[in-house]
Amino acid sequence: MSTASTDRSTEGIRAGDAEREHVAEILRAATGTGLLGLAEVEERIAACYAARYRHELTPLTADLPDPERLLAGTPEARDAARRGLRRHAALVAVVTALLVAAWIASDAPFFWPIWPIAILVFGLVRHRRRVRAA
Repeated sequence: MSTASTDRSTEGIRAGDAEREHVAEILRAATGTGLLGLAEVEERIAACYAARYRHELTPLTADLPDPERLLAGTPEARDAARRGLRRHAALVAVVTALLVAAWIASDAPFFWPIWPIAILVFGLVRHRRRVRAA
């Protein structure tokens, strides 16, 4: 191995801006829930933006309970979940309209679109429950 190539185990993997911003969002969410004080979060965010390697970011959130779950409770995450639910509902409405139009055009004696519509609505209800639970 040449001296020009570095050993990843000693140097680590460089952290990108997106990774640093993700950790900073977790820290802000922890402050919003009262897990961190203002002085402590300022200290950690400064260390977060100063971090050059991924292994330097890990200790900043290591003592927080389920850091990813903290992000799910933020207003931005809730708004994104609601937007996704609205898109899902719009898709179900469009597909339902197309199925009903196909049924009208087919001259079928029974309402066959009930089964795919029921499956679509079932999926939409499950999506709504997940959004409410988060």
